Amino acid sequence: MKKYKKIVRLIPLDQRRFKFIYIFSLLLIFCLFGRLVKLQVFNASDLQRKARLIQSSKTNSLKKRRSIVDRNNRLIAYDKPLYKLWAHPKHFNFPGDSINKVRSIEEVIEKLSPILDINDEILLGKFNNKMSGIKVLDEIPEEKAEKIKNLQISGLDLFKYSQRYYPQGELYSNLVGFVNDENKGSAGLELHLENQIKVFNKINFIKRGGDGTPLPDNSAPSDFIYDYKTLGLTIDSKLQKASFNALSKQVSKWKAKKGFAIVMDVTNGRILSLVTVPSYDPNKFWQYDSELFRGWYSQDLFEPGSTFKPINLALALEEKVIQKDGLVEDVGKINVGGWTLYNWDKKGNGYIDYPKVLQVSSNVAMIKIMQNLDPPIYWDWLKKLGINKNLETDLFESTAGQLKRKDLFVNQSIEPAVTSFGKGFSISPLKLVQLHAALANGGFEVTPHVTSTFEERVNKNSKKQFFSQEVSKTVLEWMESVVDEGSGSGAKIEGYRIAGKTGTSQKALNGSYTSKKVCSFVATLPVNDPKYAVLVVVDEPSKSYAYGSTVAVPVAREIIESLIVIEKIPPNIKDHGMIVKKP
Repeated sequence: MKKYKKIVRLIPLDQRRFKFIYIFSLLLIFCLFGRLVKLQVFNASDLQRKARLIQSSKTNSLKKRRSIVDRNNRLIAYDKPLYKLWAHPKHFNFPGDSINKVRSIEEVIEKLSPILDINDEILLGKFNNKMSGIKVLDEIPEEKAEKIKNLQISGLDLFKYSQRYYPQGELYSNLVGFVNDENKGSAGLELHLENQIKVFNKINFIKRGGDGTPLPDNSAPSDFIYDYKTLGLTIDSKLQKASFNALSKQVSKWKAKKGFAIVMDVTNGRILSLVTVPSYDPNKFWQYDSELFRGWYSQDLFEPGSTFKPINLALALEEKVIQKDGLVEDVGKINVGGWTLYNWDKKGNGYIDYPKVLQVSSNVAMIKIMQNLDPPIYWDWLKKLGINKNLETDLFESTAGQLKRKDLFVNQSIEPAVTSFGKGFSISPLKLVQLHAALANGGFEVTPHVTSTFEERVNKNSKKQFFSQEVSKTVLEWMESVVDEGSGSGAKIEGYRIAGKTGTSQKALNGSYTSKKVCSFVATLPVNDPKYAVLVVVDEPSKSYAYGSTVAVPVAREIIESLIVIEKIPPNIKDHGMIVKKP
């Protein structure tokens, strides 16, 4: 059977339909071309920017300031990670719920309340019928934030940030200071060393592919290493606490206005402890009077009184106007330029040697000793010691001491006379401990400091020498007699050679002295190998019988006892003939 092929006739396309399709196609091509031109030419820069945002992520360190640690790496200040909790009730949804289900605020609060340890009604009051953008709570610690994350509730957002925290509270506040609400240093080292503490992290960008995988680029490995440095202090926290407790107890006992205590290494100026009372909690700085934020130990000035007598004796020895084995007559009073000056007890001591001058703290004897030194030379020495200069340190900016003009000092005999027993001029407590450090270390100037970076900078400069080794040794031995036999006997510790000098000076107001006092005591130990200087200053004790020996010495003794244990200072067995019996 034959097979036949079917012949299909082609019907010509309708001309109008053909023209319509042709014109429509042209228009479509022109539209696509126009769109392409717009994207590639006119919108190119904007699209490139959007693409970079999608393809790259910005990394920045949460940490804003470096941690501050003591010499044993105990934390003093650090950036503590905290969280803010935001809620969007219109999106509340629990794990396992259908996508369209919205949980009530009460249901969410029921889960949050046990974690945040806040009453349900208090939490409910934070919502105020809002459905989005509600700040529920601030300062949520990391462990609680992790529990909230584990709830996996849609509509809850946790925003991480850092906040400066001071774990040791008031112990370091007068030294370290605090940061304000904008995370900027506002007092103490936080302010003075802002550039060393603040973290200057550059912003890094990581390029990513469509699936989020990081793409290779020209970034160096070091570009993504965050700042993990710390600001290390020379302070020892154990000694700091012991000093703070001893000073606080005495300031409270004597109802004093304030107090200061410092322990310093005389060989290099490292400060091992520096405390002031009253203090404040830097975590709640807004609750305190701003007067407490001042570093008065370097900014306030006082007349050092008898604690300056050893310095004057060193000047007299250096100028050879007295001999080591000399004597001086003390009749209890002396007339200088029409002024009658007395000893503190208005009693005479007869002919006494120089150790005895310090033991009884004789003003009259000191005046007679320093009258052997020409006033111009005396004044030049005071200037050389830096009495009227700012003290360069990494602590607060210091106030320059006050010293009379040279012409007044030279032409008015009363000026060198009162200077001989620590009156008529004023210095900061920090300056006083610096001078006694020089007296202890063989005469060399050291700069009080609390950071190693500052020490490295200072060590590049050559040290000034004020006193000879022989003069330093002599005066230190004279000061030792004050602790062994004089007003500093309360600081005597069996087996240890301790040098010291008490001071009690009246405070001046509007050019005349008042009944208010400053009681002080400075000590150096051990005398056989000087290493540490301890200074205690108590301002305006209000009880009777307030002297350096009764107010400041007991504080110094407690501090020295702690220092001996912490620094493992061995007793001087040979000189004291100590015998240790076997059990």
